[in-house]
Amino acid sequence: MADVNVPPKPDGAEEIEKEGLEGIVRALRNSTDPQIRQYAAYLLGQAKNPRAIQPLIEALGDFDKAVREQATLALSSIGKAAIEPLAAAMKEKKWETRYRAVEALGKIADEKTIKPLVQALKDNRDHVRYMAAKGLRELGNSDAIEPMIILLKDENKYVRMMAVRVLGAIGGDKANSALTKAFESEKDEKVKETLSEEIK
Repeated sequence: MADVNVPPKPDGAEEIEKEGLEGIVRALRNSTDPQIRQYAAYLLGQAKNPRAIQPLIEALGDFDKAVREQATLALSSIGKAAIEPLAAAMKEKKWETRYRAVEALGKIADEKTIKPLVQALKDNRDHVRYMAAKGLRELGNSDAIEPMIILLKDENKYVRMMAVRVLGAIGGDKANSALTKAFESEKDEKVKETLSEEIK
């Protein structure tokens, strides 16, 4: 289940709470105060109304980090209904939007999130690849083995370390032999350390 991360109540919170869905969406889209946008995203997550999905997806690209985080939590609490729109958000130009969309998919942790998460492992931004791998770790699905083996050669060491953790979590002969092979060729000490922890 998604974390219930209650943001601080901004001035005017009571006004927003009295609004219906449309009013809260308006506050999320139009308020110049990031605290109000964050609170509006929180309320939309609590409402769990599928009509809130699109505005929340737009908020994944907000200028304010706290608003992006809250929109991620709200979408993950809406759950299955948000999977397809989140998968579609993977085509967004802004990497922050893609990163947060992948994070929300990982938190929903449903079988239907596997395909978009595996797709996101090919993203040109290492933050997105890392978060996609992290999401797949929660699912522990064997469909992730092949893509993770490819990720063991990623240019970013943190992405490689997460791929190691995922393969360790999934386990089995194929994952283990890939980890052993990676250990032989890995140059980075931190990654090697992670590999030695996960090799069974």
